[in-house]
Amino acid sequence: MDRKSCDTLLTTTRSVRRRFDLSRPVPPELIEECLEIAVQAPSGTNTQRWRFVAVTAPDKRAGLARLYKQAFEYYWEKADQASYGTQGPQSSETRRMLDSAQYLTAHLHEVPVQVLFCIEEPVTDVSLFEQATAYGSILPAAWSFMLAARTRGLGCCWTTVHLEHADEAAQLLGLPATVTQCVLLPVAYYTGEDFQPAKRIPASRLTHWNAWGQQR
Repeated sequence: MDRKSCDTLLTTTRSVRRRFDLSRPVPPELIEECLEIAVQAPSGTNTQRWRFVAVTAPDKRAGLARLYKQAFEYYWEKADQASYGTQGPQSSETRRMLDSAQYLTAHLHEVPVQVLFCIEEPVTDVSLFEQATAYGSILPAAWSFMLAARTRGLGCCWTTVHLEHADEAAQLLGLPATVTQCVLLPVAYYTGEDFQPAKRIPASRLTHWNAWGQQR
């Protein structure tokens, strides 16, 4: 493998919001290609209980966008009060992120495809092991989809905000009670040429060796 190209793909696949090209349709064939790659991801004991709902109908996209907006406004009001209260302005980095999230909230209905990643099993009232196994069997597939999309000039945004209204979303999309929604990926072509690695805390500062607090 070309390690440099692989590393570039892995370190520059970002959540896209402002850079979505909302005027350009996405061929269904590209979504299907990305999903075929997604199902090569690992799943617990190879159960392959992942399920995907590709939403392209304008009324369904608008319905999900309404639920998303309701959840976003409630979530951010609560988060803002809990994190900041009356203690002055937010940091510029946080403000940029919030502005970007608000942009997506206002335009989600215009994003040409929304792909909902689900798993066909309940994850409530089960053990931590069962929860980890269930979510661990779908989230790698979602990430593989994002990587495959990137190589095709498509951007995605990893979001779970609408899950505050998961029951309403299930009704909108006709999901059976056995299906658990996990992550929603809005998908569109992106504008601009490329993305850069994000600022992250170095892994060396986050890694413990053999026991918590021990350095290598």
